[in-house]
Amino acid sequence: MPCVIYLRASRCLQAGDAVSFERFKTTNSQAEIGKTMKLLRYGPPSEERPGILTTDGTIRDLSGIIADVAAGSLLPDSIEKLRNTDTSVLPIVRGKPRIGPCVGGVGKFVCIGLNYSDHAKEAGMPLPVEPVIFMKATSSICGPDDNIVIPRGSKKTDWEVELGVVIGKPGKYVEQAEALSHVAGYCVINDVSERAFQIEGTGQWVKGKSADTFGPIGPWLVTTDEVPNPQDLDMWLEVDGHRFQNGSTRTMVFGVAYLISYVSKFMSLRTGDIISTGTPPGVGLGLKPPVYLRPGNRVQLGIRGLGQQSQQVVAD
Repeated sequence: MPCVIYLRASRCLQAGDAVSFERFKTTNSQAEIGKTMKLLRYGPPSEERPGILTTDGTIRDLSGIIADVAAGSLLPDSIEKLRNTDTSVLPIVRGKPRIGPCVGGVGKFVCIGLNYSDHAKEAGMPLPVEPVIFMKATSSICGPDDNIVIPRGSKKTDWEVELGVVIGKPGKYVEQAEALSHVAGYCVINDVSERAFQIEGTGQWVKGKSADTFGPIGPWLVTTDEVPNPQDLDMWLEVDGHRFQNGSTRTMVFGVAYLISYVSKFMSLRTGDIISTGTPPGVGLGLKPPVYLRPGNRVQLGIRGLGQQSQQVVAD
């Protein structure tokens, strides 16, 4: 789910109300300065505005401070300036606006395959000795609660809850020990996949991962000080109320710092690029018999501290 700026609180926002996922208390404007943040984008597709979620659960508009949650606003100095903004004086966003992707203008959508040992086993594939890299078209990106549109000819559309890593400081040949300093924040991603397009025939992962709406991201971009250890995040996914995925980043084969360093050996990482770090077991492909999405299904997923997504499945 695209992002808002939100200050540190005792529990994360819940799905349901696009403006006020959760209510928090604040006593004065000083409580709105110098805190950790959840950034978001709200409004119609291609017209999203930058926002911040404050401690009382309201969205405040950031368009007077930054043009978008993208590019230069994700650099370390810009994040620090946003953190020191008194959000209590910013305009309140009324009503229940659509929440868009938490990052705009994404240059690269890099994905990591088979990065959880149990998922590789359920997919019937050997555990990789080095990260499996593939790309997802940026045109697949959509909001966290937008519909998943099953493409024409699809018979095997599947789900994958994943931790997304958004690059802040650009770099190449990044040392593993310095890798996390290049992160602007983290978000929830549903790496929606069409298995027949991905595996059968010529077996090209990109074409099985890149249909429009196959990349819901958000609701928030959660800054790094809110996530001190990205290798200790519980994640889950349900379809029509049945929990299929229930995992944790603790069981990643290759951790976030390693992945950033590894990917940067083969391509430069630029501000706003996204790395989707793989999924735990429980995808439809691995069930016996396999289960795939159909029009009318409701997909809900989340990662502890990063928010939740909810998507209706429809046909193209």
